[in-house]
Amino acid sequence: MTTLKKTCAALLAVSMLALTTACSGSAGSTSSAAAAGTSGAPTQSSASSAATPTLDKIKAAGVLKVGVKVDVPNFGLKNTKTGEVEGFEIDLAKAIAKDLLGDESKIETQAVTAKTRGPLLDNGEVDLVIATFTITDERKKVYNFSDPYYSDAVKLMVKKDSGIKSLKDLDGKTIGVAQSSTSMKAIQNAANTAGVKVKFDEYATYPEIKAALDSGRVQCFSVDGSILSGYVDDTTTILDDKYSPQEYGIASKLDNKDLAEYVNSMVAQLKSSGELDQMIAKWKLN
Repeated sequence: MTTLKKTCAALLAVSMLALTTACSGSAGSTSSAAAAGTSGAPTQSSASSAATPTLDKIKAAGVLKVGVKVDVPNFGLKNTKTGEVEGFEIDLAKAIAKDLLGDESKIETQAVTAKTRGPLLDNGEVDLVIATFTITDERKKVYNFSDPYYSDAVKLMVKKDSGIKSLKDLDGKTIGVAQSSTSMKAIQNAANTAGVKVKFDEYATYPEIKAALDSGRVQCFSVDGSILSGYVDDTTTILDDKYSPQEYGIASKLDNKDLAEYVNSMVAQLKSSGELDQMIAKWKLN
């Protein structure tokens, strides 16, 4: 009887140990799963929210980050002597910073191109894009745009000695345009209507297109007329033809309604006060 009792007691102890271990293992698994759920990467929604530069976040940071052009005379061009970016759109950004933050110098500019301005806005590196950004129905599905602050049209610049007087003279020739710009579509539509066959070479910057025109790699430089006027020289001329009206707007992230509404109210205020026209006149864009 004593031996039997000892054996039963031993078996009972082993069973209890196995049961305890099993329960502990189960609890540990549940705990790990819960920890994984609470300490994992943020959801796409929360990540997007964190990268959205709301008005409150901008005020707290004390600086307005703006994507601007640095290679467009009169709109945004880097002064080689001072290192500062100057132009109409820089003045516009300063006016917004002055109203929002009380000091026009509280802006941080970042150079953008037609190809990079969207991605920089998407990832939150800039709060606004003020960079000859043409408003289109397609782009309005992706970004908020203010009402237009400037209107222009696509034009053509050629070498004076090229003999090119109109779009028809560009039949079979190559036109240089900026990457991701609206110029190519505008000229292609006009060429199709006129029964003209043209080719396009895309470049990252406007100086590259001008260099391609000067070297003969392209026979025409096409972009908005006001931008072309900053690149015309003694060897080139801008044709009279105009294509596809271009209206520039200030862009912000689509989910940032409060910033978009504020910026739009600022554009309206600058228009009604006459300050916007003064900026345009200052940079000889009227």
